[in-house]
Amino acid sequence: MAVKGRPGVGRDEVVAEFGRYLRFERDVSPHTVRAYLADVNSLLDHLNGPIEGLDIGVLRAWLAEQHGAGKARATLARRAACARTFTAYCHRQGWLPVDPGLLLGSAKAPRSLPSVLDQEQAQAVLAEPATVEPKELRDQALLEMLYATGVRVSELCALDVDDVDRDRHVIRVLGKGRKERSVPFGLPALRALDRWCIYGRPLWVRPGSGPALFLGVRGGRIDAGTVRRVVHARLAQVEGAPDMGPHGLRHTAATHLLEGGADLRSVQELLGHASLNSTQIYTHVSIERLRAAYRQAHPRA
Repeated sequence: MAVKGRPGVGRDEVVAEFGRYLRFERDVSPHTVRAYLADVNSLLDHLNGPIEGLDIGVLRAWLAEQHGAGKARATLARRAACARTFTAYCHRQGWLPVDPGLLLGSAKAPRSLPSVLDQEQAQAVLAEPATVEPKELRDQALLEMLYATGVRVSELCALDVDDVDRDRHVIRVLGKGRKERSVPFGLPALRALDRWCIYGRPLWVRPGSGPALFLGVRGGRIDAGTVRRVVHARLAQVEGAPDMGPHGLRHTAATHLLEGGADLRSVQELLGHASLNSTQIYTHVSIERLRAAYRQAHPRA
């Protein structure tokens, strides 16, 4: 499929250039790049013709086809966003005479309240293990850091030893869009981290370990899948705790901060949210909890 305005440029090169744009100019995560490129290929399969034929009718028909296939509203919203980003890019490159994505709307994805631990459950999850094996020390330290800081699992895995400022009780985090922020943590997390770094990490360090703070059993930097398994396993040991991954501890940390009196702007900065709208969902969690407590305890509820 040749592209108008760039003689000889075919579909594969268009998709490849869009991928490079996402990675190097938009600086989006590898997961988002994969999802967007899969969506673009699906759209171009539906078009089945020259790219200059990509208009608002094609976009709407593609989304209608997705809806008919039973795709969730969240998926449809993401694919509409991808289509808008793609058509805007193609228009700037001269491959489309106009940007049809400007006319494309989409229903907002439903926003469900995240599951969170109550404070007693959080304490149980973070109870210190009876053994001092390296794996137990590492798991305890990473659980404490997830709950204490509310960092994303990708941010936790990327931490280096030098990112920890023990004197100030702060870690340096490189978040989305390569934006750096400093996040404080408390004494329990510091103690767990020190035990891991003094008694656990040295036993797992290998020549290729580098500066990674958290290691896998073979000495390499820990990966997100391992962290998820650690979180799921620890939650399974706590009666009544919802089954959730590392992001659930992020939700829990934010909720407990707000319940403890932290203001919304501070929580936004700690979590690294670009928009306050992303943080406001945690206020709904706290309100729902308050209503539940009221219904249970108030004689006139």
